Amino acid sequence: MCRNLPRFFTNYIDENNIKITGDDARHIGRSLRMKTGDSVTLCCNNTDYNCIIVSISDEEVKLKLIEAVPCASEPDINVTLYQAVPKLDKLEFIIQKSVELGVSRIVPFISRRCVSRPDEKDFSKKLARLNKISEQASKQSGRGIIPPVMPIINYKKALEDMALQDKIIFLYENGGKNFSEINLKGLKNIGIVIGSEGGFDKDEVESALLNPSAETVWLGKRILRCETAPITALSILMFLTKNM
Repeated sequence: MCRNLPRFFTNYIDENNIKITGDDARHIGRSLRMKTGDSVTLCCNNTDYNCIIVSISDEEVKLKLIEAVPCASEPDINVTLYQAVPKLDKLEFIIQKSVELGVSRIVPFISRRCVSRPDEKDFSKKLARLNKISEQASKQSGRGIIPPVMPIINYKKALEDMALQDKIIFLYENGGKNFSEINLKGLKNIGIVIGSEGGFDKDEVESALLNPSAETVWLGKRILRCETAPITALSILMFLTKNM
């Protein structure tokens, strides 16, 4: 079946009773104007369940399973984007494009030079919308998962989270290795660290490099905007690991 079918996500599949409910059901009938016999993909745990519609209403769309196949769009590496929080519109753009490129998780954090400095309570109010952006990007790009946007944390907690990765690629505007010099062979869990509009203080970089798996990388003499850098870095990483 064609992979470019309307795509929906669920946390549980009963192959003998497959259905879509709630907002997605209404979207299928009202917005997409789909009918019985039309094809859709329901994705669960990185598996694509290609189905046809058996019955449709605003409350429930019942499906018949045609085939279940592993999602072909997922990279074979897990990439966490550690993003120092920029202004909200930039963060929304970063989330959308990062998900399209294959990121597995997005961890927003506050660094010393962040211009936008929401506290945990304020940011939590925006978290549902940010995760909705991730979901929409996952549907559009044929992903097998919806990468979560995590609650905002401080820089110290971000460093603790980075310690769980096999490799940390720390984008630093003041120099470092070229991407092609980083040994990525055999790595499964990789973190990319991006600064906000103001970049990083030197001591923040030094703190990150206390982690033996961390290396500074630069993207050349042109200074990229904070919303351009993660897209560029993810594209290069996916290319070098043969995931693009």
